[in-house]
Amino acid sequence: MSAPSIYLASKSSRREALLRQLGIDFKPLLLREAAGRERDVVEEVRDGEPPLHYVERIARTKTLVGAQQMQRRKLEPRPVLGADTEVVLDGMVFGKPRDAADSVRMLMALSGRTHEVLTAVAVCWNDEISAEISASSVTFCDIPRADIDRYVATGEPFDKAGAYAVQGLAAVFVRRLAGSHSGVMGLPLHETAELLDAEGVPRWQGGGA
Repeated sequence: MSAPSIYLASKSSRREALLRQLGIDFKPLLLREAAGRERDVVEEVRDGEPPLHYVERIARTKTLVGAQQMQRRKLEPRPVLGADTEVVLDGMVFGKPRDAADSVRMLMALSGRTHEVLTAVAVCWNDEISAEISASSVTFCDIPRADIDRYVATGEPFDKAGAYAVQGLAAVFVRRLAGSHSGVMGLPLHETAELLDAEGVPRWQGGGA
């Protein structure tokens, strides 16, 4: 197996699939997220922190932690990519739901409304971090409560910002999407390609990890 072009500071299968779409060779650097363990990145909005600032801060932090892990493990130096996606409604950040009831709460709030999806992507290389933010607008139809309950019962919402996956079963709820579909999925390909191009990372030369 050839050496990776980059390291991905994420365990997201969606981000892995999108990097493969760009033909980027990568190796995941898994951050600690399990319950009961000290997390590598604490994803909590600070008091008064604007959503744009928050999503970029978290993406930069994930990338920095990944770079530190690369050094600690004495891996071959490569650019490290990290990202963060958040759903924003009325200025409030909707992260990943805590449980089924929280998923229902989020989806009921989003039903029949237009919300914003922010994804920040960051690259750390040579002790410098560059970042870009993709902002998209998503409008949901009026979702019957019975459909929300059935959707939550599938388990799909539990590890997704805003309690839905636009590329999954929740696509049926989307009346309109303006912006980056890949950004709503979790990794805006245009912004990602620009950041990696700036670091000289080749595209379309491999199939991923």
